[in-house]
Amino acid sequence: MRIAELSRRSGIPVPTIKYYLREGLLPPGELSSRNQASYDEGHIRRLRLVRALLEIGRLPIATIKSVLSELDTPEPNLHHAMGRALRGSIASEPGPEGDREVETLIERRGWSVSPEAPARRAVADVIAAMHQLGWDSMLAQIDGYAEIADRAARLDMEVLARHSEPDEIVYSAVVGTILGDALIAGLRRLAQENASAQMYRRDGEPTPAATRECR
Repeated sequence: MRIAELSRRSGIPVPTIKYYLREGLLPPGELSSRNQASYDEGHIRRLRLVRALLEIGRLPIATIKSVLSELDTPEPNLHHAMGRALRGSIASEPGPEGDREVETLIERRGWSVSPEAPARRAVADVIAAMHQLGWDSMLAQIDGYAEIADRAARLDMEVLARHSEPDEIVYSAVVGTILGDALIAGLRRLAQENASAQMYRRDGEPTPAATRECR
């Protein structure tokens, strides 16, 4: 396909595609003449990934190049590529207050987590904040929350296992993690409302749905 069709099928404007080509984010097409190049399905997959890394993952160009370089090796290390791709979704500069508790939790769960993982530091920051606010009752349930996170991560990996192309796997990891965080947060709010109704709603008090039906 020509660049115009590549643009139409990917939904990315031609000038943007040319920018990706200049920056080395998209491999060049196969030259069919001096001024014409043809592109294939691999270019569409790469465009989707680059766009996700830029617009959803908000990664700098240098980091994206590093991820793509890993994916373009003969035997890409997908674990490392996904780790780099997802680092931009967490930004935290915590102090050391929660570091020991995070380390203990990781050991207790038997998780394999890099010492430099941004999520390790982010969780330590949250733990420290909870201690400062006197919210130790929630921290007492941290293993329960970790169990839920473990199950969510396994569901994530089941989704990724449906793909075979490295670009698609990393694309799914970025989009699924960032949008999945929002999905889980929303589902949690729905579940909290339901749990609150079961625990605290007074006898005879109508449900929100019943209230809407009466209007």
